[in-house]
Amino acid sequence: MPTSPFDLSGKVAIVTGGNGGIGLGMARGLAAAGAAIAIVGRDEAKSNAAVTELRQSSAKAISVVADVTDEAAVTTMVERVRRELGRLDILVNNAGINIRKPPGALSLAEWDSVINTNLTSAFLCSRAAYPAMKDGGGGKIINIGSMMSIFGASFAPAYAASKGGIVQFTRSCAVAWAADNVQVNAVLPGWIDTDLTRRAREQVAGLHDKVLARTPAARWGASADFAGIAVFLSSSASDFVTGAAIPVDGGFSIMG
Repeated sequence: MPTSPFDLSGKVAIVTGGNGGIGLGMARGLAAAGAAIAIVGRDEAKSNAAVTELRQSSAKAISVVADVTDEAAVTTMVERVRRELGRLDILVNNAGINIRKPPGALSLAEWDSVINTNLTSAFLCSRAAYPAMKDGGGGKIINIGSMMSIFGASFAPAYAASKGGIVQFTRSCAVAWAADNVQVNAVLPGWIDTDLTRRAREQVAGLHDKVLARTPAARWGASADFAGIAVFLSSSASDFVTGAAIPVDGGFSIMG
């Protein structure tokens, strides 16, 4: 019987920021498809809880505490994953933060913090993962963008700049590494019910109702909505898909 194109048995995935929200939703999907998972984050207790959950579903999973904005820490992270799990096939660059202030009120330190966490980390992790993927005959990188990769918002200048950068960085890597059978794609989440957006609803008046009014699906997204796209972009089903930026937003981005 032919193997499913979505089967990830024997594959190893790193998911940064994988201990909650969209990252954990993706990690659950990858684990259910057969991949071993390295959950990477700074909150050790939260990462350990995510790993315990994945293991209860019979998945192989480890927790790696790392600051993905630190070059040496990223190198050590990849080395540990290769040592403990044997290889590296999939990288999900999901670590991200936001500081909601208009451009004139944003300090340089705040700008740097958002850019480093959201964009520079994706560069560092991708660069570190690429040799392992090349050695293994190919790989998959999924970068997490945002609707702010497409739209502007007065309260998110650094976040929008970082997520716009994610799309262009994705395209550059896709072109650079295609010959090595490494596909690189971006996922652009819409308004998803996570800790990050719960804070946004507290800070931005009327946001909840505005999102529902513009979203054809008439609901906020859930972390579970990212399991399928993660499996598709990590599997042989997407071997001829690279450099794409795919909205997962319930139709938000197509509404006028």
